[in-house]
Amino acid sequence: MQQFIHKLRIIFTDSAIRTRVLFVLGAIAVFRALAAIPLPGVNRQVLEQFFQNNQFLGFLNIFSGGGLSNLSIALLGVGPFITASIIMQLMTVMSPKLKALYTEEGETGRQKFTQISRMLTLPLAILQGFGFLTLLQNQGVLTGLTTFEFVTNIVVVTAGALLLMWIGELVTEYGIGNGVSIIIFAGIVASLPATASQLLFTFDQSQLPIYLGFLAAALLVIYAVVVMTQAERQVPITYAKTVRGGKTYGGTTSYLPLRINQSGVIPIIFALSMLLFPQMVFNVLSTFDISGIEGVSAAVLGFLSNTVYYGILYFILVFAFTFFYTAVTFDPDSISQNLQRSGAFIPGIRPGEHTSEYLGKLITRLTLVGALFLGAVAVLPIGMQILTGVSTLAIGGTALLIAVSVIIDLVRRIDSQVSLREY
Repeated sequence: MQQFIHKLRIIFTDSAIRTRVLFVLGAIAVFRALAAIPLPGVNRQVLEQFFQNNQFLGFLNIFSGGGLSNLSIALLGVGPFITASIIMQLMTVMSPKLKALYTEEGETGRQKFTQISRMLTLPLAILQGFGFLTLLQNQGVLTGLTTFEFVTNIVVVTAGALLLMWIGELVTEYGIGNGVSIIIFAGIVASLPATASQLLFTFDQSQLPIYLGFLAAALLVIYAVVVMTQAERQVPITYAKTVRGGKTYGGTTSYLPLRINQSGVIPIIFALSMLLFPQMVFNVLSTFDISGIEGVSAAVLGFLSNTVYYGILYFILVFAFTFFYTAVTFDPDSISQNLQRSGAFIPGIRPGEHTSEYLGKLITRLTLVGALFLGAVAVLPIGMQILTGVSTLAIGGTALLIAVSVIIDLVRRIDSQVSLREY
């Protein structure tokens, strides 16, 4: 307890840490202000009914940070930027130049990679804005808009998406933590009071065991997320002894930490984006009278509206993206070369190719455990809904996993800043 109070004192007394924390809080306040400004011509009653009957929009509301539920100027949230990032990550598999730009050219290469993602965000935001507004207008949520007003709304929501992308990057640079994750986290937390009040108004004593079961499951998921996020495999590393000028260097032993969940919540976010994007496209196409498209749209939307099929596809995507993102960010060959250059080796493993193979097999086994865990947490609310018949979307595993993971990451980063100031 004394150590916790000591660290809090450092956070509030050290100007650099205090400035970063206040910057994050200020960015969250600006984001929530944007999410509270509605677009003109919104029929609130139809909007609420439309949200209650559409699970797709409920998931998408997570990405918009609650901006979609009241049709604000930030209704797209950081969704377009996340979609652009996914496309760029997938392109690294097909393009050696992009892969080299992301993994081998250091900070300069990553800045160029991010700049391409930013430029790709603009057309995606326009496309998604047009799709959502067309869908909502056809459903009677947006009424009385002229063509000019409709185009103006597209420009506004596109600007809102770009503004949130910019705010997220500012938080990453001048604040603490990943800005995009913090924006999503802020939207999840902001929805908790409304969720709690809704549960209180609809409280039914006969369903008390189910409520207690949900609470126990939530606590269990929080505990499991904390454990799996912190869990790591420590690979021992020994530095060879060298003699220079009559002095002996090296001979020390360290370790290489390999986390079970190397990718964090990125696979969850990627999988949701991959599920939501085709739904958005086919929802829009179904509103147009195009021969041949209506049948395809109905088939795809019918498949995705099936809870069991949706859960299976969601699990497969989370599982696959966990391996994909780990493969992009963790390069055994590069680590093996760096160890060999510094005169380090893993005891019992030959340097070079053998070390690379050993690390590759090890990270594959660790990623398997992490992928199964992320997939299980992602589909947990869907499984509970099938068993109990009660929707747990608002407090589902996805939102819970993102919120807990962001908090853990923030605490770790703040703790590292405090430790740096102590030294």
